[in-house]
Amino acid sequence: MRPAGALAALCVVACLASPSFAQAPLPDGGPPPAAFPPAELERIVSPIALYPDPLLAQVLAAATFSADIPDAAHWADQHHYVPAAQLPAEIAADQLPWDPSVQALLPFPSVLGMMASDLPWTQELGTAFLAQQQDVMDAVQRMRQQARDFGYLRSNQRVIVNSTGSYIEILPANPDFVVVPYYNPAIVYARPRPGFFVAGAINFGFGVAIGGAYAPWGWGSTRFGWGERSVFINNAPWGRTWANRTTYVHPYAVRRFSGPRPVEQHRVIAQTPREREAQRTGHVTREQHHEEHPKKEKHR
Repeated sequence: MRPAGALAALCVVACLASPSFAQAPLPDGGPPPAAFPPAELERIVSPIALYPDPLLAQVLAAATFSADIPDAAHWADQHHYVPAAQLPAEIAADQLPWDPSVQALLPFPSVLGMMASDLPWTQELGTAFLAQQQDVMDAVQRMRQQARDFGYLRSNQRVIVNSTGSYIEILPANPDFVVVPYYNPAIVYARPRPGFFVAGAINFGFGVAIGGAYAPWGWGSTRFGWGERSVFINNAPWGRTWANRTTYVHPYAVRRFSGPRPVEQHRVIAQTPREREAQRTGHVTREQHHEEHPKKEKHR
């Protein structure tokens, strides 16, 4: 099983250092890819299966635009210091060229960093979600059930774990505050050894205040319909599949921009390795950055 952070952390800094590092988009033609078997789908979803439902849905959608992820991760890393309440205005001002599903993750640099640092995995996730959406949802449920049955997945002050029939929902305790769980899949999906402190296996320490200003990107109206095995993003069923992936446009109140980007009017400050590691492991560390004047950059 692929660990959620240990391997990815080794290359995230190198990936974020270059905004031009990008993966080729999914091919436009050809037949659907070979179906992933259940065990492979479980491996693919294991690092994110315990994310709160709204965040999980946004990650799945964004993964279908894997070529956008590296540059978006670089932007999020350089703008990590912007308060959450101000970030929507910064996103709009920069006229970003990425799909809105990818823009929706800009408040979460650690999530984009994880996806950018392991693009083969991200593309696997996107391909599976395009070609086998219901199978992906079933795999998520199997992993959640294992984590719950072994005692790792429980409600707490940050998330509410609901068992509705045969489905497990993970919802933010505060709908306007979305946490990013940090855990090791090799631990939370396996029977705990005697004496192991299961309550500490999932860290819910890092989160982002996502209020009404983020509604244009689907926050507040993104959810799973587990019973009907569908995903709703921005209050509309996600309809992008392998067959229509080059033509389907999901309804958002925002769009990707084309053409030259405007001169950037705010500071560009990359996270330090210490800050990246703190977010990745579920902690909040914000170092003091000293700048006398905003730095202007022209995007080409």
